[in-house]
Amino acid sequence: MYPDSPEARERAARVTAGGDLFAFRTDTFYGVGADPFNPAALELINALKGRDGKPILVLAADAADAARLVEERTRAFDILAARHWPGALTLVADARAGVPELLTAGTGTVGVRLPDDAEARAIVRACGGLLTATSANPAGRPPARTAAEVAGYFPDGPGLVIDGGATRTELPSTVIDVTGPRPRLIREGVVTRAELGETLRAAGVEF
Repeated sequence: MYPDSPEARERAARVTAGGDLFAFRTDTFYGVGADPFNPAALELINALKGRDGKPILVLAADAADAARLVEERTRAFDILAARHWPGALTLVADARAGVPELLTAGTGTVGVRLPDDAEARAIVRACGGLLTATSANPAGRPPARTAAEVAGYFPDGPGLVIDGGATRTELPSTVIDVTGPRPRLIREGVVTRAELGETLRAAGVEF
């Protein structure tokens, strides 16, 4: 376990490049970071958490990095990103060809967000601009809110945990599907349904 620092981020970059996993504080809970384009690393995430068949959400360091995952940005995508990014809003969009099926869970879509957290973005940037960010907990257990909770959940790994302090919210990111003409709310979290509705209706988009 290492306190968040430039040295810890360099370690995380080496871990990611080597196809392994690490844990870090995101803009919501602690997450498991890995290269989202590495299927073997995605397999490790599912094995660590004891889950399968679910999409794995991704953090971007910058909006341009998110574009590397997304095939087509709908009008709703652009409207919500312009208003709520950086922020705890995960946008589910059509995935580009070449995005691993383990990331999309065979849906053909991918969830990505630009976090409103400078430290989290710095870690993602050090690791290439995109990182998985599925919550650092075994399936069915509450998300870890401290580095110590991560270590308690996973005494045998991941080998690197970056301690960024306690999480700053008790809510997960909001997840909304923007692949179609009418956005569909999948999970309400930090960004409320009312806030999303206000943003979309102001732009003339039905919600």
